[in-house]
Amino acid sequence: MKSAIVGIAGPALLAEEAALFRAHPPAGVILFARNIQDRPQLAALMTGLRRVLPRDAVFMVDQEGGRVARLRPPEWRAHPPGLALGSLRRAWLSGALIGLDCAEAGFNTVAAPVLDLSVPGAHDVIGDRALAEDPSMVARLGRAFAEGLLAAGVQPIGKHAPGHGRARVDSHLSLPTVEANHLDADILPFARNADLPWMMTAHIVYPSFDRALPATLSPFIIQHIIRERIGFQGVLVTDDLAMKALAGEPADLAVQALEAGCDLALYCSGAYAPTEALLVRCPPLSDLARQRLARARAKAERARLDLNAATLARERDGSST
Repeated sequence: MKSAIVGIAGPALLAEEAALFRAHPPAGVILFARNIQDRPQLAALMTGLRRVLPRDAVFMVDQEGGRVARLRPPEWRAHPPGLALGSLRRAWLSGALIGLDCAEAGFNTVAAPVLDLSVPGAHDVIGDRALAEDPSMVARLGRAFAEGLLAAGVQPIGKHAPGHGRARVDSHLSLPTVEANHLDADILPFARNADLPWMMTAHIVYPSFDRALPATLSPFIIQHIIRERIGFQGVLVTDDLAMKALAGEPADLAVQALEAGCDLALYCSGAYAPTEALLVRCPPLSDLARQRLARARAKAERARLDLNAATLARERDGSST
């Protein structure tokens, strides 16, 4: 199994994709709106993917609520953005409801909660995806949201370490630099959620930590800031290596990120040629990454509760408290 999670092109698994996954099995896949039409189509796609992926493969989806949602009405329920949650109970309820939707659809890992701060004047790429402006409140709401996801039996991913909220440009389009000297406030929500099973890196340069390399590619930031200062010892996955913040071939970037200390490289474009090149180049999962993935799965299994989605939805959507 390779140290990568990749996207696919469309709503059905192509024969060439299936052959590639058999020859160079990724650790998992991530699906987007281009891959999801309705429940029967998604169920068929998931069945096809399970046939060609390893038994413990990651099935990941971005489902934060608000504008970042791949499972959408009318097939699936709508969820509010992070900034609209406001209370620990609503955050837990949203996490649980999103988790139930995703688990029912076949996903076991959700790229949420967003642990970045809402920062006035920053680019709105984070914006209302953030849970709050106050770092302590972000930490508490993020914890509640993650516990809701875990109660539904899915693994949450805290993002984007060590903090994307201050960025003044969109890392999907260009490379941000965050000039803050210490970033204590930004780091706090991650540090207080250091026991989450997964975290995702930020494609941002933090000159106070590394003047040249963005966090995703920086051995110093990954080891000394994410692993030591934040204290995170779970599965560390890159943000999407197809984003324009990073220059270079995706396969080269994946190797660089893995050598810097990430456990998994994430490449989402679904384009066949660069996905093939990346999977060929990526090394197998390290023993430590396998252990971290096993712990993440076990954490979600232990936390799973018997939840009733209709009851939870009535409580969340019938009250703002």
